[in-house]
Amino acid sequence: MKPEETLDFHIRWAWLKISKMYNQEASEHGLTQSSGFILLNIDPKCGTPATQLGPMMGMEPTSLSRTLKSMEEKGWIEKKQNDNDKRITRICLSAEGKRLRNISRKTVVGFNERVLNEIGQKRFNDFKEVIQIIDQQTMN
Repeated sequence: MKPEETLDFHIRWAWLKISKMYNQEASEHGLTQSSGFILLNIDPKCGTPATQLGPMMGMEPTSLSRTLKSMEEKGWIEKKQNDNDKRITRICLSAEGKRLRNISRKTVVGFNERVLNEIGQKRFNDFKEVIQIIDQQTMN
């Protein structure tokens, strides 16, 4: 079987191109794809518990910690302890973090709109169904 005849070839190929596109856009604003993704997963109003971020994004704790530290040093996020339970640390967006989150959001939404305009809702629903099947197969 040739590589281009496998599912993983096309998934990896597409993700590498998407990742490159997101990194190029992010770099224009001093971001990386990872930091933009983190900003998108932080609740802009209430913040998000640090322990929930990794599982939400599929990031390893070490990578997440390193990226969060860098983001905090740049003033994009703030860590706040819960008043009622000191074991809980919430990651909150600073004003600059919110601005950068909006840029990241516009980039992701714009890409999704362009693709949806090309393929239509039915094909998108079919794609999601196939991806869910692939996800289920990776758990076996």
